[in-house]
Amino acid sequence: MIIETSSPTSRVPTVGVVVHRTGRLRSLGDPLLFVLDDLVRRWDRQGHPVVFAVVDSGSTPEGAVAAVEVLADREDVGVVVTLAGSHTVPAVARTCARRGVPCVSTMLPWQVYRRQSELGADEGRVFHFAWGLDDIAWAFGEMWRAAGVAEVGCLWNDDVQGRALRSAEGGFVSTAQASGFGLVDLEAYRESESDFVEQVEALVASGMRAVTSAGTPQDLARFWGAARAEEVRLRLLTSSRWLTYPFGAAQAGVDGVATVVSWSPRGATRSSLGVGGAEELARTYEEVTGRPWLQPLGLAHALVEVAVHAVTAAADPRDRGVVAEVLAGACVETVAGRLDWTRGPAPGVARCRWRVGSGGVGVRGGSWCWWPTALGRMCRWRVSCAFWTESSCESSRLGLLGWVFSAGRGLSPVGQGRR
Repeated sequence: MIIETSSPTSRVPTVGVVVHRTGRLRSLGDPLLFVLDDLVRRWDRQGHPVVFAVVDSGSTPEGAVAAVEVLADREDVGVVVTLAGSHTVPAVARTCARRGVPCVSTMLPWQVYRRQSELGADEGRVFHFAWGLDDIAWAFGEMWRAAGVAEVGCLWNDDVQGRALRSAEGGFVSTAQASGFGLVDLEAYRESESDFVEQVEALVASGMRAVTSAGTPQDLARFWGAARAEEVRLRLLTSSRWLTYPFGAAQAGVDGVATVVSWSPRGATRSSLGVGGAEELARTYEEVTGRPWLQPLGLAHALVEVAVHAVTAAADPRDRGVVAEVLAGACVETVAGRLDWTRGPAPGVARCRWRVGSGGVGVRGGSWCWWPTALGRMCRWRVSCAFWTESSCESSRLGLLGWVFSAGRGLSPVGQGRR
């Protein structure tokens, strides 16, 4: 079923949206659905620059493919967007490439996206923006160095994320090793099913006290329990997905995890759609939903901004070749920073640049990033706050700020660096 955000007319471009409305990934679709609803409410008062045609993926690759087929059959759809899902995002990209429909996606590290999409010669009309596995490795390396760690155990699954992290061309391993760290694979595990006994045995045998992972909060909770059962006390556990959707971390009950923050309302960025900046977006989300802001919220809004730019800047928004040309040369100022498809790092990819944000809680005379109070009350969050606040298309350096929050002791630094 297609949900139209307003009555389509020949004069208004249409953006197709493949989103997880049902199924196990439906929580991943919530930020994008909120952005669409918020924009439609605002545009009801001033006119709609585009129409959104929203189709449910059902949280499966097969459902994502079917959704694209429905949208591709409509002549008025000039571009398709989607967000989140290690299997669904590549499925959307492949299908759009095959049907010749411009596509924009986000929320997967760009190396994972390209490895899984397998676009080949059809990649000319599909586009993606995200950070890289190499960015994550560099940020984690700063934390490992601050914690006095030289070797790290790798807790990676046997699926898309784990294969990309292990691969020589993925960027994580090469960046970590170039920074002087040794990585030891603790053996692949099956997501949502493993008891982690084998991985903990490998950790004990190695004598390491630092682990890195891209596991879900639920998997990390099981690993944490298995490690504690063997009286393993880790010095540091880094996880790139830990606070992406904080309700998962809240339910896991794991303490002292280090992570990266990909978007924050502290960034001095503004929407290209004239609806305010990052702080206003987060505040509106909290007021409407009654929940703390999410990192994917900024990326979801940026995704829609890029799509609106593509179809409104095209001389003919129904000519998919023209829309693809607009995207290929796009450098768009968004609530998530400026996204530039003319600079790589790979064809059809714009890299999200991370920088240290300003504002928040002052510590030792400096400005430090701060996560919502609702999370702060959960005790001892160890966070590397690294998010992008580009103000121009010039390349920026990656900054990172790490700290530990303890209910009893407040904030204390983990490490600080800049590249």
